[in-house]
Amino acid sequence: MLEKVIEIGMLFDFYGKLLTDKQQEAMELYYFQDLSLAEIAERLDISRQGVYDHLHRAEEILRNYENKLALVNRYLKLKDEIDNLAAFISGLSLKSTVKKDLQEKIEEIKKDL
Repeated sequence: MLEKVIEIGMLFDFYGKLLTDKQQEAMELYYFQDLSLAEIAERLDISRQGVYDHLHRAEEILRNYENKLALVNRYLKLKDEIDNLAAFISGLSLKSTVKKDLQEKIEEIKKDL
């Protein structure tokens, strides 16, 4: 379940604004505030089945966007490559100022991801 929450969280970060307002709210309440279907249904003034349908449809939409655009996949690959580069640089025999400058530049790049 935790893996699914992480997956949905990342997809939501990248594509969540493309969902309807109700879908966004249902996703936020269910995945980020850990409310039950019944609690969400009461808040949104819809049935539990309606909440389930919003969640199921939203997850499907998020996965479809990722299948077509692959932004999360690209982000994860880029992050992994940057981490590998940082590890490589830390293992090099360079002047400490050069190494420090490179490591600072890598940290800047990570912040921009």
